[in-house]
Amino acid sequence: MADLQELIGELEAQEARLVLGRFDNDDAWTLGCLLVEVAKERGLAITIDVRRGGQQLFHAALPGTAPDNDRWIERKIRVVERLHASSYLVGRRLAAKGAAFDAGYGVDPADYATHGGAFPIRVHNVGVVGVVTVSGLPQADDHALVVEVLGRFLDRVS
Repeated sequence: MADLQELIGELEAQEARLVLGRFDNDDAWTLGCLLVEVAKERGLAITIDVRRGGQQLFHAALPGTAPDNDRWIERKIRVVERLHASSYLVGRRLAAKGAAFDAGYGVDPADYATHGGAFPIRVHNVGVVGVVTVSGLPQADDHALVVEVLGRFLDRVS
């Protein structure tokens, strides 16, 4: 349980650190393209989605993905939009409590996935304005890829 609490702390720190000064349609395109570039360099079969204000601004399905990846993306995004925290952080918090994101929370698990890969796009003095999501890898790897590339993006625009 101590390891899980340590992980939760790391995930919370990531969210506190990865806050942007702004985020518009061009930024969504740049972030999405950066994710595609990294995925291609590593030979990753992932689907990528970037949204702002509920509007899909970028979507790419790389070779080796399937329509099911899109379904996972939709389910992960709903978690972020509802709780304003990464899907992985929500899942780890629930695991620490021995709980599930289900009817007890008033949701259908078929519509929500507390698996890693969806991360809130936060803007200073505004809050959560969008979501960047990856699907296709194990959940911790989906999450780590988003965090890594969002960090690179933040370094470029800062």
